[in-house]
Formats: sequence, C-alpha cells, structure tokens
Amino acid sequence: MIDLKLLQKNFDEVSAKLVRKGVDAKLLKKLKLKNEELKLAKIDFETLQAAQNTMSKEFGIYKREGKDVSELKERVDENKLRIVDALEIQRVRQEELEIIAMAIPNIPDDDVPDGADENDNVEIKKVLTPKEFSFTPKEHWELAEQNGWIDFERGVKLATSRFSVSFGMGAKLERALINFMLNFNSKRGFEEVSVPALVNRAALEGTGQLPKFEDDLYKIDGQELFLIPTAEVPVTNLYQDEILSAEELPKKMTAYTSCFRKEAGAAGRDTRGMIRQHQFHKVELVALSKPEESDKIFEEMVTCASDLLTALELPHRLMTLCTGDLGFGAAKTIDLEVWLPGQATYREISSVSNTRDFQARRAKIRYKDGKQNTLVHTLNGSSLAVGRTMVAIMENFQNEDGSIDIPKALQPYLGM
Repeated sequence: MIDLKLLQKNFDEVSAKLVRKGVDAKLLKKLKLKNEELKLAKIDFETLQAAQNTMSKEFGIYKREGKDVSELKERVDENKLRIVDALEIQRVRQEELEIIAMAIPNIPDDDVPDGADENDNVEIKKVLTPKEFSFTPKEHWELAEQNGWIDFERGVKLATSRFSVSFGMGAKLERALINFMLNFNSKRGFEEVSVPALVNRAALEGTGQLPKFEDDLYKIDGQELFLIPTAEVPVTNLYQDEILSAEELPKKMTAYTSCFRKEAGAAGRDTRGMIRQHQFHKVELVALSKPEESDKIFEEMVTCASDLLTALELPHRLMTLCTGDLGFGAAKTIDLEVWLPGQATYREISSVSNTRDFQARRAKIRYKDGKQNTLVHTLNGSSLAVGRTMVAIMENFQNEDGSIDIPKALQPYLGM
C-alpha cells in the first residue's frame, strides 16, 4: 500500500507519479477526500475523549468537596455515548480509506521510463548471440510432440485447455532444471525454502494480488484459501506482521513451487504450447532488505537470473519496463527475455521487481532500526519460469532432424 502520509504531505507530487502509471486522477482526489474525512473523525474523537478526561477529574473533585454530581454525571454519560458514535465513525472512515488505498498501485521510481505498454519498454543490453540455423527452426510444440516430451492433448483430457503432461526426457529435464536453478541460486546466497501451494487472503493482500486480481486466482470453495500464482506470495509473507532485527537483513530466499493462474485476461494469446499455462513450475527469488540496500540487491537478483540463462547458453536481453507495463506492486522492474528461434523473437522468462516498502506496509513487515520500527523493502523475481526455460532449450538446441541437444550445465543432472 502506498504511504498515505506521504500522499497527504505531497499530494500533487505523488499523484503526478501515480498518473504516470495510469491511475485515474479522480480516484486520487477521492482518496485525498477520504483521508481528510478520517482526519476530521479522529479530531472529533480526540476532542470528546479530552472532554471526558476533564469531566472525570471534575467528578473526583466534586466528590471530595461533597458537591452535587448529578448534572455532571448526566454530561459524562451523554459524552460517553458521543465517544462510542465518534469511534464508530472513525472506524468506518478508516475502512473506506483502506478500501480505496488497497486499489492504488505502487509509486514508480523516477527513472522508470514513461510509456503506454510493452512496446515502450527500453532495452538495456543483449547477452549472448543467437545461433544461426542452416534450416528453418521449429516451434517448441512441434519439437515437444515429435520427441514425446510433452503431450498437450492429454493435459486437456485430464483438466482443460492450457494444461499439459510431460513424459520421459521432458519430465526429467523439468526436474533437472528445478534442481539446477535452486542449486545455482543457493550458491549466490539465496536460502532454499519450501512453502505451501495454498495461502489465505491476508497473504495475497500483503503482496498485492488481492483485492485487484481476484478474478485471476483459483479459490477453494467454502474456504478463504487460494492456489498461489507465484512463490512470491508465501515466501514474502513468511515474515508477515513481524519485526525483524537489523542483523537479520537482508533475507534472501529461493523457492520452487507450482503456480496457478486462470489467465483471465489472456484469451486468444499463446493458445498453443507452454508459454501461457494455467499450471506451471517456477523457481523464485525473494529478498527482504533495509531500504538503503534494496537497489544493490535488485541488481544482484537481475544478475543472478541473467547468469543462470548464460550458464544454460540461452541468448537473452534485459528490458526496463515502462510505466504502462509496470506491475501493480512494482516500483521498478527489469524483464529478462529469452530468444526463441522458432518464433524469431524474444519472450519474457523472468521479471525482477523492487516493490520498495509497498508490500511491507500491507503485510506489516518491519525491522528494528535503532529505537524505531522501519518497513523493510521487498523484492522478487523469477529465476526462472521452468516451462519457458524448457521452451527456450527446445528451440535453441534443436537439430535439423528435430532431435534436441542438452545444455552442458544440465547434463550432470541427467546422468549424462
């Protein structure tokens, strides 16, 4: 959640930054109005409370002096009722403000480029040169079916569209990639954790998926439990409503999970193959840091994901996302896009984001900074999406006869 005190103090400046991200100016004015209404409600309550304290002191004096307290008692009782009403008004105003604030995205960093959508993202650099093929490269779904690695029809039979089943070397490669990624990240200082695939509403609110993106989540009927869309949710919320010591930071973690998304806004996009599935595997990086260290850790996470792709010999590029393509909770994001020769284009395989204190404020994750409690900064990033990495390997390591070579880094994991 954005810092409401900052918005109140510098409304024009903060709202201008949020407008860059596509937030309606009318919504921001409504937020400001609700914030002012809450301030007035608090003043009313505090005024009544002060009057109550004054009358309570007078009551004691009257008693000691033997004065008639009937009129004063009547005023005290009447004021008590007003306090109850004022407290309820304050609660309602607080709730109204938080409902609006929860729908406001994070403030973009000043160096995030302006833009409307992914077409306005800015390339930072390319890493590795794509291989030149002497034949027309096939797309991954052709290669997957030819080699018997992935069966899309049986995935539909078991569930519905956008599900698949891996067989033989396809299943082994998937497992090898997960182990390789976790080991790679662990060597970079990220502690491996294993977390539930189901989380409660508070966890999803903490990282910003709720309330805005509820339509894209799978919910368990009759329970306030949801299948996770990414390991970012449970891993970040491991420290929900906790106060860490400064010595514990930074906390750098990596986790493998299955992820589940309805892909509600993806109708007609990537309907074939592994690019956009309802269930997919992903290895995630998550970090909690002191505010002054988050930029450094952000670079570490981007480098870690890029180096992982390089170790797999996969050409890729780094892109800074523009304001129009920036995620709800992100202050800054760098996407890593891998080269897919079958499609002759780069496609996103990792997204690394610094959310600053946006998630920490929602999830109440703090650390003891001297005598005061300070919100941590939270960061997250894919390292990597397993299915898309398989896609990249199939397309980049294919041979003319349709067979697929295995990157050297993975061969020990496959007993080769």
